[in-house]
Amino acid sequence: MISYLRRALAVVLLSASPAFAGTYDLVIDRTAVRIDGQERRVFSINGQFAGPTLRWKEGEEVTINVTNRLTEDTSIHWHGILLPFYMDGVPMVSFAGIKPGETFTYRFRVRQAGTYWYHSHSSGQEQEGMYAPIVVEPTKGERYKVDRDYVVMLSDQHAMSAGAILRKLKQEPGYFNDRRRTLPGLIRDLAKAKSPEERQRIIRDRLDWGDMRMDPTDLADVTGYTFLVNGRGPSDNWTGLFKSGEKIRLRFINGSAMSIFDARIPGLKLRVVQADGQDIVPIEVDEFRIGVGETYDVIVEPREARAYTIHAASIDRRGAARGTLAPRPGMSGPIPEMRPPSLLTMADMGMNHAAMAGMDHSKMDHSAMAMPTDNADGLVHAPPVNASPGERVLGYRDLRRLDRTYPLKSPDRTIELRLTGNMDKFFWSFDDRKYSESPTIDFVEDETVRLVLKNETMMNHPIHLHGIFMDLDNGAGDDRPRKHVVIVPPGRSVAVTIQMTEVGRWPFHCHLMFHMMTGMFREFVVHPRGAPLPVTTAPHSEGGSHVHKH
Repeated sequence: MISYLRRALAVVLLSASPAFAGTYDLVIDRTAVRIDGQERRVFSINGQFAGPTLRWKEGEEVTINVTNRLTEDTSIHWHGILLPFYMDGVPMVSFAGIKPGETFTYRFRVRQAGTYWYHSHSSGQEQEGMYAPIVVEPTKGERYKVDRDYVVMLSDQHAMSAGAILRKLKQEPGYFNDRRRTLPGLIRDLAKAKSPEERQRIIRDRLDWGDMRMDPTDLADVTGYTFLVNGRGPSDNWTGLFKSGEKIRLRFINGSAMSIFDARIPGLKLRVVQADGQDIVPIEVDEFRIGVGETYDVIVEPREARAYTIHAASIDRRGAARGTLAPRPGMSGPIPEMRPPSLLTMADMGMNHAAMAGMDHSKMDHSAMAMPTDNADGLVHAPPVNASPGERVLGYRDLRRLDRTYPLKSPDRTIELRLTGNMDKFFWSFDDRKYSESPTIDFVEDETVRLVLKNETMMNHPIHLHGIFMDLDNGAGDDRPRKHVVIVPPGRSVAVTIQMTEVGRWPFHCHLMFHMMTGMFREFVVHPRGAPLPVTTAPHSEGGSHVHKH
């Protein structure tokens, strides 16, 4: 395997003839920082939290030397970047990881432009600070001329380590859910009911959720996070300066471990121009949902010389990341009132009370749920964002590609993958099998596969494929967009088409870190046409070195 990788790397380096090259040095260490007045010890990159923005140019040959000064192994994965699989940076899949005291050198040619990011793929380190932006300048220059360009990197930070959180979840999956529905709550709801029929619906709803061993208030597995903008907490107030009338590009990146956000800037329209690094037909919205791993570029034009609040509320509404756009340092805008969370319903889970009235609830299982077959329905936000009346929320069906240089091919075959899990034991899976039980799915170079993702759980799952883009089936025909992360809402189905153009071993997983760590992870193995791909001798672990023993 190692000799094969060396030969392949030599071929890549000899055949590449870039117009320019750049060398970047990154040092991984531990650093003490203050977040909202509290000191926390975090993972850092070059002493920074979040790490330094890497600015590359399309066509550049990059060399990145990563030195590990930790007492544990580490790694860096280049999220959304097209590269040879042995440079992808996932321990136990594409390389052995970076040992304490060692330096690993990544080399590859930058084949794309846009907004991306990089992060650790080791032992939950990204939750504790190992993440940073990547901005790649297009060969022909940016399509949109702006006066200022800011990265807005959203993330979450917890006082507990990733290992401690996972132990709590394994011991008691509902440990962090302090909004669980209780008997006093049921009595209160029944007292408010205005008719016997309404009381019956309340009781039936409680029975349905109980039989599925789910709770509609459990929108996020972990609470207690501080939500950050560019490594700064809400009271730290990260600020980007502007002058009235300027055009500002904001590169939103969700680099969190477990948090899906609904982002807005009250008082400003958001002109979305890029999704997951790919230029799209511009669309003006008031708000957008951004899953873990996703990126959206927006352009805003503040006309007034006042402070505007960047507000990204977590999907469960337990808090928000907050920053400011202002004409002068030290200013802060009004913070919008936190809207109450929307709760999941039986309809969100593909079920309805009328159909369930005669069911034997004791025999219910998730695989029997009626997943919507209309893919457009699968792209509906669940739970809904609950924007104010008249405001527009970005949806996947709004995305249209601008790049027409690549063809969209008809699929050679279709594969269905069920997104599954067991909340009682807290593990997550595909087709009821964890990564350790079913690690790989095999493909052949240049085949085109339609992948139907059926979510049989109550969680939103942002699904990420390394090394290859996915064409999202959003009803746009030849205009459908290309993404590297796709949110699959609870109880719904979403389809993508993938052209298997990149040979290698590519991780495919939920980007909610603890879902990945406990088994919602696969390797898409793309074999060279007419030749086998060498098999790695590294042992399998859950989540590509996000190790958890069962």
